[in-house]
Amino acid sequence: MLDLDGGRITGVSYGSQAPLEKQLGDLRLPVSEKTSLTDLLGALRGARLEIRSGTTLLTGRLLNVEPKTRISVGVTQEVDYVSVLTDSGEVRTTEILPSFSVRLLERGLTDKVERYLDLVSAGRQPDTRRLAISTDGSGERSVFVSYISEVPVWKSTWRIVLDPKRAKQPLLQGWAIVDNTVGEDWNNVDLSLVAGAPQSFIQNLSQPYYTRRPEVPLAEAFNFAPQTHEATLISGNAALSGTITDPTGAPIPGAAVKVLDPTGMVIGQAVANASGQYAIESLPPGAAQLQVAAAGFNTTTVESPQRRQDVTLNVGATAETVTVSSAQPKLSMTPGLVGNYAIGSNGNGTGLGSGAQLGGKRKTSVGYGAAAGIGGGVFTVDEARARAQAAALAQAMGDLFEYKLRTPISIRQNQSALVPIVQAPVTAEKVSLWNDQSGIPKPQRALWLTNSSGLTLDGGSFSVLDEETFAGEGIFDPIRPGERRLLTYAIDLGLTADSAQRTEPQRVVRVRIDKGVLTQQSEVREKKTYTFRNEDTSPRTVVVEHPVRTGYKLRSVVQPAETTADWMRFRLEVAPKQTAALEIEEARPLESTVMVSNITDAQVAQFVEARSIDKSVEAALRRVLAQKAVIEELDAQKSTRENAAQKIYDDQQRVRENMKALQGSAEEKALLQRYTQQLNEEETRLAVLETESEQIEAKQAAAQAELDHIIQSLSFDVTL
Repeated sequence: MLDLDGGRITGVSYGSQAPLEKQLGDLRLPVSEKTSLTDLLGALRGARLEIRSGTTLLTGRLLNVEPKTRISVGVTQEVDYVSVLTDSGEVRTTEILPSFSVRLLERGLTDKVERYLDLVSAGRQPDTRRLAISTDGSGERSVFVSYISEVPVWKSTWRIVLDPKRAKQPLLQGWAIVDNTVGEDWNNVDLSLVAGAPQSFIQNLSQPYYTRRPEVPLAEAFNFAPQTHEATLISGNAALSGTITDPTGAPIPGAAVKVLDPTGMVIGQAVANASGQYAIESLPPGAAQLQVAAAGFNTTTVESPQRRQDVTLNVGATAETVTVSSAQPKLSMTPGLVGNYAIGSNGNGTGLGSGAQLGGKRKTSVGYGAAAGIGGGVFTVDEARARAQAAALAQAMGDLFEYKLRTPISIRQNQSALVPIVQAPVTAEKVSLWNDQSGIPKPQRALWLTNSSGLTLDGGSFSVLDEETFAGEGIFDPIRPGERRLLTYAIDLGLTADSAQRTEPQRVVRVRIDKGVLTQQSEVREKKTYTFRNEDTSPRTVVVEHPVRTGYKLRSVVQPAETTADWMRFRLEVAPKQTAALEIEEARPLESTVMVSNITDAQVAQFVEARSIDKSVEAALRRVLAQKAVIEELDAQKSTRENAAQKIYDDQQRVRENMKALQGSAEEKALLQRYTQQLNEEETRLAVLETESEQIEAKQAAAQAELDHIIQSLSFDVTL
């Protein structure tokens, strides 16, 4: 709200009332908006009433209302009975018959029921508010007031017309469906239609708000028969590169390189590096134009550049433009295709019935013979369609897009209008789409459309006219300028598809040894073969959607034309009456590690047998095993001496126990002398064993150091 006479708005007031359920709750009468007779009587329990049902008259306080089952002549019926405590203290019951009536005897109860009826009746009245706007200023005020009103969302519908001779780009026509349900006629209204997804909701600000627990409804599931297809995430592998130089051959760093489509839209750009080189990794399909500009040089435009396109800039003002034509074959932005690609007829039903063709080429009056075309006059249907103009001007509005009607529009209340908003040529290739996970038994006819119109296309339904014949229809999500999208519209009956998958055994592809750790990188390879049979007389370009799987890498020579978040899209050409196959190979990498110091002869033999190491790695591991064998031999020698020393210790313990038992006789003295001699000899032997053990330990330490050196010095990175 604005005061247009220099004043200011000081306040706005309007009527307000509580929600109906809140007002009903304040009545202290437990009834809802929809209340039956039994519900009302149940809410009046305890009240003093006068009840008539047939010839029965009861006066007293209402005790209860309850349903009962009655069987009469073999028929079961549900009937309601009312119970009353009479003034005499007697409880009486009567059936609620069609002639049932009740009179409220309790004071104030009638007013409550009438108030309830008033509230329910008021709910049917229009929900209107009277605004009182206060301004601060002198004299009569001019106030500008704007508001947002809920109206139906406008819808869009599209038509794509394919040129029968494929000589012209397909024509995209779009209409907006606008519904007037505001309750009054629209007379010469300036209308703008905005495409986008802004947040919008309804909040009843004029009604008091009461905190309550939220009601969370179950999610509804929507299932549309037509399909929409994911937008491109990674473009195809068509690339453009080259070097920018001056007439002397010196590179021009910082030169701005742009690639434009036929409509002048930028579809790729880069900046030359210090060596004057540039590279644009991927470009959408279709014709292209290369434009190069640098400070102090003429801007140069190359028509139909080749994939490797070097450009020489002449010294001059950047405002001057030089246009050259590439002498080499044209750059095809579609992988696998060079030059123009003609899409043949697919048996779409042209000439059905008597053979009459919709929109004949004749410019004579309308004829009704067997071969006459529908529509005559000055222009054919195709020419008249081409002369049509959109009734809206399109422009971007940040994240939104606006179609503003050129002239005011009039729509009577409760009527709709079909307004043309787009009339522009677009780039589209006719293909067949196959996705074996879609559940559709045959490939689908599709248009691989690039939005070269420069406009944002709002999502909606579309139909396809091929050779002036209805070829199918579908739906698509909003498409931004320059965006590429697949649009399916029919089943391709002339194409049969099949797929088969096989998995190869795991094999090691790379071996690394570093810091004593042997790492083997292996792969589980899977090959999926898509086979197509074209029984039609026209060729097919098949787009195969292959799933993007986490952990898998593409190993095929063939590369996808584009990749979405969930699918890789591959192209395949299938000639008429021929069979063609597409093989896609993927690998899932695995990795295993083992300490080189723990490797055994059996493991090395297994590696060699499985061809998971080469000869250089095998020789290195053999050196490790040989050194480990030296250490093991020294360990055995040391163990032999330790065992011998242990036997001597055990024997000496036995001899000493025997010596303690001797009593000193002559025989015992001779035996004692013998034991003493034996102990002396064993002590000498122990000294020798200890010396030999020490020498072996020294050799062990040296051998272990040599093994550690061998292991640490190993460094391999071998691709098998």
